[in-house]
Amino acid sequence: MPQPPQLAETAALFADRTRAAFCLALLDGRAWTAGELARHAGVRPSTASEQLSRLIEGGLLTEERQGRHRYVRLAGPEAAGLIEALASYATHASNTQPPQNLRESVRLSAEARARTCYDHLAGRLGVALSDAMIARGLVAAEDGLAVTPDGRTWLADTLGFTRPPGPRRPLVRSCLDWTERRPHLAGALGAALCATALERQWVRRVGSGRAVKVTPEGTEAFQELLGATV
Repeated sequence: MPQPPQLAETAALFADRTRAAFCLALLDGRAWTAGELARHAGVRPSTASEQLSRLIEGGLLTEERQGRHRYVRLAGPEAAGLIEALASYATHASNTQPPQNLRESVRLSAEARARTCYDHLAGRLGVALSDAMIARGLVAAEDGLAVTPDGRTWLADTLGFTRPPGPRRPLVRSCLDWTERRPHLAGALGAALCATALERQWVRRVGSGRAVKVTPEGTEAFQELLGATV
């Protein structure tokens, strides 16, 4: 039976710019083909395939095949949380370089406003929604994050979310936002809120990246349901 990766082995998975670029791209929560990731990182398909195999073997990615197509996605919320935490630390520890061109500047600005972090909302939008849910008493933050009874009712009545029985991820957890340097909400609650926002078109994706944009319907919904100005 294979042994779980040790710390040094796991850290080594990020010690390559191509693999790091793949991991950051996959934080949008969607499945990508090897070809899409190769074009995103500006590398040859053979290089992408080799680096993806290392990430899969290391447990950070999972692979799905549909016919001739090979898709990869993050292995789960734990992998996403690790990548987001590393991105936050790297941004904090290094001298942030200015955007190299207008396209990069626009992308970074859009992601700072609102983006997906795996399967939940991040950026200024994510932090604003987190603050609003705590202010409304839906989430308590005194001794670690916890969904209150009012919060459980809100989840069921507003989002139609009820937790299935059996092993499951935390209902709510804190995720450090690498652009805001403040936490936003992750866990099952964060995932349910993000999924509902996309389904009801409160937010819509911008291009093929992680950025999302709040729609007029979303501005109204977030204000009415949570008292959040976004």
